[in-house]
Amino acid sequence: MPDPARATPPVDRRPLGVVSSAHFMVDAYSNMYAPLLPLLMPRLGMSLQAAGTLMMIFQGAASLSQLGFGRLADRGHARALLIAGPLVSAVVLSLIGLVQHQAVLALVLVVGGLGVAAFHPPGAMVAHTAGRLKPGTAMAVFVTSGSVGFALSPLIVANAAGRYGLGATTWFLLPGLACALLFARLVPALPLAEPHAHHGGLAALRPQARNLFLLYVLVVMRTVVSLSFATFVPVLLTRQGLSVGEAGSAMALYLFMSSVGGFWGGRLADAFGPRRVILLSFVMAAPFLLVAPQAEGWAFAGLLALGGLFLQSTLPVNVSFGQALAPHSAATVSSLMMGVAWGTGGMLVPVTGTVADALGLPTTLTLLGALPLVAAALASRLPAAPPLPIHVEPVEVNVAAVDPAADEE
Repeated sequence: MPDPARATPPVDRRPLGVVSSAHFMVDAYSNMYAPLLPLLMPRLGMSLQAAGTLMMIFQGAASLSQLGFGRLADRGHARALLIAGPLVSAVVLSLIGLVQHQAVLALVLVVGGLGVAAFHPPGAMVAHTAGRLKPGTAMAVFVTSGSVGFALSPLIVANAAGRYGLGATTWFLLPGLACALLFARLVPALPLAEPHAHHGGLAALRPQARNLFLLYVLVVMRTVVSLSFATFVPVLLTRQGLSVGEAGSAMALYLFMSSVGGFWGGRLADAFGPRRVILLSFVMAAPFLLVAPQAEGWAFAGLLALGGLFLQSTLPVNVSFGQALAPHSAATVSSLMMGVAWGTGGMLVPVTGTVADALGLPTTLTLLGALPLVAAALASRLPAAPPLPIHVEPVEVNVAAVDPAADEE
């Protein structure tokens, strides 16, 4: 028993490192819209409701479409999606600052969002396979890399646009293109299809439908809270007197602390069980999110960052938990937890904008701060742990540029 465990490392680091690096880049480009809203809204004459509607459009493209991409990945098209996703998202989303009309902005967000969506299911599938004996830890690394990119984006993009104008977003096109092409050379080589692949997909999820639906609802609730804060906090902070760059820095702090929470959440789930981590994260996030909107400036940003630390720790846990429940449909499950659920939550952001137009942003964000307590009550109904062992039949994932013929060996 000890010998096989030592012969097989608990985590296959090389493919995990490759997809995690790409995840960092893709999620960095996916968070260019919200930090630019203080500049885009006056240029395009947008209300808070319109800004939320465009966020809904982007999330629909970047998240809801992941279900279709997940099915393609489970059917053997993961490699093509891994290459195309970073390329499309980096090139198209760098054009946001050139937009002069809301309709054109919507088109850019849709196309760029599809690039974001194409990458996530196969990327999570590679991370799941590389996780071997520690799926929670591997998924935490994958998710955290994307969260760090998501967090750094406002810091860089908002400061560049605030100092040099919206056209500065085009500066990010060339580095994004270079990184995408480099990743295309390093993308893991995946088998065209596994023998059991036809048993995967949505059909394989039916035995665990109740638990997966509950996980899905929890992700939706978390997303409504986190995405609403991420969308409207830059607007609130600039109204309180902070510059666009300072508001971007405050958002970067919130998102960075969220990424820290995601990393430790996955590691703690491997040690103490996913249900316990999910439940406690919601309970501990609520006080900070309830109090934060009553503060101003950097006090608000600090309280919000602490709330994000606990709130976002559930993201990798939900994904790895769902993959453990249906291991032969890893890409499809990840598309549900990272894509469809996130997109559903994103579609509710316009509701937040509408309420904020009527009640004001501080009151609306305070109401959202209570939602994690409802989520905690639902989380108590999850099973104590996923079925064991949490390991899929061995699938060799090679890293390095691979000759197409090598895939057949």
